Amino acid sequence: MKYFFKRLLKLNLGLFLCAVGIVSTLNAHIGYAPWEVFHVGLTKTIDMSLGTASILTGLVILVVAVFLGEKVGLGTILNMILIGIFIDVIIYSNIIPVLNHFLLGLLMMIAGLFIIAIGSYFYIGSGFGAGPRDSLMVALNRKTGLSIGVCRGIIELSAVFVGWRLGGLVGVGTIISAIGIGFSVQITFKLLKFNAARVRHETLDQTLKTLRYKKEEISVVEEASVNN
Repeated sequence: MKYFFKRLLKLNLGLFLCAVGIVSTLNAHIGYAPWEVFHVGLTKTIDMSLGTASILTGLVILVVAVFLGEKVGLGTILNMILIGIFIDVIIYSNIIPVLNHFLLGLLMMIAGLFIIAIGSYFYIGSGFGAGPRDSLMVALNRKTGLSIGVCRGIIELSAVFVGWRLGGLVGVGTIISAIGIGFSVQITFKLLKFNAARVRHETLDQTLKTLRYKKEEISVVEEASVNN
């Protein structure tokens, strides 16, 4: 159980850092990252918070990914819910300033991408499953036979186009984010000597079975202790 809660803490820390990185790229104000273009566009169309838009988008994507045959993990569900909640909390607390200077905005954008990469390190390393958007990417790869890169590109370009039509901000930061996130993750993982491909993710069913087994094991130990 101690190991399980250590992994859970690692997962939540990673999701929080991802939210910090996302808000940093937003407040850089030089163009939103692909999915944030869509989320912001959605908030301008429907009266809701940015975090709520992120959660609803994740839910729809998750349903599609499951329909296409992808497995759901605890991390998939918490990714969908907690990042949106963390984003709203960070935005409303005003702890990250909104910049109106291109050079400073560029530096904040780059910093935000590296924060997201560090968050991904913790989140992926917990082994609780991929997020909804990553699950959809994998599902498309499996169903179409297209490369992961092409599938990710199709998804993110679609998000940018729809978000732009809805009023999301597209700028140089959008291009930097789309290209830079891969480099940020690669550099971060290399420095931390982390190989994401070696992580064995467990499904929600496997997590629940593990918890039931641990609960039964604890009950047996407690019963034996009482009898002694």
